[in-house]
Amino acid sequence: MAAGSEGDARETEAGASRSTSERTPDGGTVEQAKEACLRLLAVRARSRAELAQRLAAKGYTAEVAERALDRLAEVGLIDDAAFAEQWVHSRHTFSGKGKQALAQELRRKGVAPADAAPALEAISSDDEQARAIELVRRKLRTLPRDLDRDKAIRRLVGMLARRGYSQSTAFTVVKAELAQADWASEPLDEPDNPPD
Repeated sequence: MAAGSEGDARETEAGASRSTSERTPDGGTVEQAKEACLRLLAVRARSRAELAQRLAAKGYTAEVAERALDRLAEVGLIDDAAFAEQWVHSRHTFSGKGKQALAQELRRKGVAPADAAPALEAISSDDEQARAIELVRRKLRTLPRDLDRDKAIRRLVGMLARRGYSQSTAFTVVKAELAQADWASEPLDEPDNPPD
């Protein structure tokens, strides 16, 4: 029992020393800042602004953080244009995000518009429409068949809007997919007329 408590005490001391090293009272060194960035980059790609925020939160001075980030950028480990390209491809392909949502996410991550624009332009309107069609078809499988057509339109257009698709793209895709699925016999553009 004593040996176990000694081991626990050592783990606690080690955890305490790690947590005190998380914040650097003297602003830290460039080498420590680079190591902190490398640990973050090992988990996932990050923008320069994200790394700067994390270093500031850990107590690194702005000067130390800037020098560390500059050095990592020199060797190609930080590249906001490449980060934007990878982020846009991944989020569009796997999460079904539209251009508007992706542009907003990149702004939140501190990516400059000049770095974000080429990545966003890589998604053509055809790519965006194809991805929207996939999302609508998947959602159509889960909608109750007796759901009112107007409610189905609102749900589907809303789903696409939340994912960052323009209203015109969303409505065009939803209209075409509902017609193809024969959701209702009357066309979307015409008001319902009572039978004679």
